[in-house]
Amino acid sequence: MLMNFARNITRASLAVALTLGLAGGVALLPLTAQAEAVQIKTQVPGYYRQMLGKAEVTALFDGVVELDRNLLKNSSPGEVQRLLARMFVASPKLQTGVNAFLINTSDKLVLVDTGAAGLFGPSLGRVLDNLQAAGYSPEQVDVVLITHLHGDHMGGLIGSDGKPAFRNAVVRVPKVDADFWLSEDVARQAPPDKQAFFAMARNVAAPLIASGQWQTFVLGDDLAPGFTAVSTPGHTPGHTAYLLQSDGQQLLFWGDLVHSAAVQFAKPDVTMEFDTDQKQAAETRRRIFAQTAADKALVAGAHLPFPGLGHVRAEAQKSYTWVPVEFGPVK
Repeated sequence: MLMNFARNITRASLAVALTLGLAGGVALLPLTAQAEAVQIKTQVPGYYRQMLGKAEVTALFDGVVELDRNLLKNSSPGEVQRLLARMFVASPKLQTGVNAFLINTSDKLVLVDTGAAGLFGPSLGRVLDNLQAAGYSPEQVDVVLITHLHGDHMGGLIGSDGKPAFRNAVVRVPKVDADFWLSEDVARQAPPDKQAFFAMARNVAAPLIASGQWQTFVLGDDLAPGFTAVSTPGHTPGHTAYLLQSDGQQLLFWGDLVHSAAVQFAKPDVTMEFDTDQKQAAETRRRIFAQTAADKALVAGAHLPFPGLGHVRAEAQKSYTWVPVEFGPVK
């Protein structure tokens, strides 16, 4: 009965279409002659905005980089594969996002990290474009806070013209990290495959030191309204997170505490080849995971899936789950 009903509806619809087409003098074309829709393989501008108390927080997408799974340390390939499969990660590579964060406190416009610019190829380098898409300009930025001196966090400090990208901003960097990465003596003692990290840091820092914008700080120094530095060493010697507090709410920008969300929340002891101190990096991750889970604090990660904002939930056996924010209106 349902089949007969469907056939009758189809015949009736066809008859109406023919009548209207002929009456209007419109030539009816066969379906196969319709133009094919071209796939548009680009994403919308990469920014996401939400409030933290009275502060407006905008996540800025810099791009993605694919890393070799073998860069994950203190684990077996089998365990890494199991953890990735558990989170439906089928790619043979680790797709790792790169995020920066723009905070409007009403008094100051503060940028936490800057992305890579052109240091790591065309898959990264979108922070400036997305900052402008979000309604701001680089000239408006008052303060830039750098979590550590790796190229994917400080590369965006310099524009394509070789000049400071944020010409009106003070750039604040942890003194411990600057002393390490800008030291020629330390660089000479580093393995050959690590020399590029030191060169990148020196090349990016030089124009900012020359312009007088580069300022190092130690824990306890004033940074920007509402911001406090939190020591998180291990990934680099002076790796620093930034705690933002506004109207009774808090958000921790934790930089490179996590490189693979699928693996390191479940197994915080898994480290990364790029960690200067593997043991210390794991200890710091466990400490910050436990603290943010207990405090129910919002966190922001430079290498968490965009927008990189969410919460840490404690699970059994000293493991954790990443709970990302849900897209919603700004309020």
